[in-house]
Amino acid sequence: MARGYREPGEKPRRFYKAVEVVVTEAGFAVRLDGRGLRTPGGGDMVLPTHALAEQVAEEWAGQGETLALAAMHATRLANTAIDAIPQARDATAQAIADYAASDLVCYFAVEPAGLLARQQAQWGPILDRAQAQAGMRFVRGAGIVHRPQPDETLARVKSLGLALDDFGLAGLAFGAALFGSAVLAIALHRRWLAGEDAFALSRLDELWQEDQWGIDAEAAERTTRLRGEAIMLDRWFQGLA
Repeated sequence: MARGYREPGEKPRRFYKAVEVVVTEAGFAVRLDGRGLRTPGGGDMVLPTHALAEQVAEEWAGQGETLALAAMHATRLANTAIDAIPQARDATAQAIADYAASDLVCYFAVEPAGLLARQQAQWGPILDRAQAQAGMRFVRGAGIVHRPQPDETLARVKSLGLALDDFGLAGLAFGAALFGSAVLAIALHRRWLAGEDAFALSRLDELWQEDQWGIDAEAAERTTRLRGEAIMLDRWFQGLA
C-alpha cells in the first residue's frame, strides 16, 4: 500500500506531537512541532489575537490518533477568514443582509398561543434592542408569509458586516447561517447574548415541539453539535475583542 494512502472516509492520522502559539510580525501563529500550520489554500495560520490563536491551537492539541477535522470548528472558521473572506467581503456582507431580509426572529407563530407568547417574550426584546442600539428596524410578521424588510435596515446590516475585519466578518456570516438569523448573530457579536442563549432563541419552535412530543435521539445529536458551534462562536467573538 502506498505511503499516505487512506481508504475513502478514513480520518487522517495525527502527524505531530507539540502544538504552540508563537508571536510573529503578522500576528499570532499556530505551529505543529515547530512548523507553521497552513490553511487549505496555502496561507499561514496567523490569527489577529492570542486568544483566537489559542482557540485554534486547542483544537489541534485535543486531537487523538486521528484528526476529526469536521469537528474543528474554530480551525474551519479561521481557514475561511484567511482563504476566502478577503476576496469576498462584499458578497459575504450581502449574504448576512440576505438572512436579515427573511430573519427567523421576525416571523412569529399564528398559533399555538403558548408558542407565540414565548416568541414575543424572547424575540421581542432582541428586536427592540436591535432598533434602539444598532439602528435596525425590523418588520414583524405572522406565520410564514414573507414580509419585506426596510431597505435602510438591510443596508445597515451590510454596513455593520463590512465594518468588521475578516475574522469578525467570517464569524458574523457563520452565525447568521447557524442561527438562520442575522439579528441573533449581531446580538452575539455585540455581547447582548451568550452563544448558548442565541442558539436557544434560534430553536424556540423546536423547543416548543420537544416540550409537547419529546426529543428524538437523532435530532438531539444534531442539536448538541450545533450548540457546540454556537459556544465556539461565542468564544471566537470574545477572542476578537
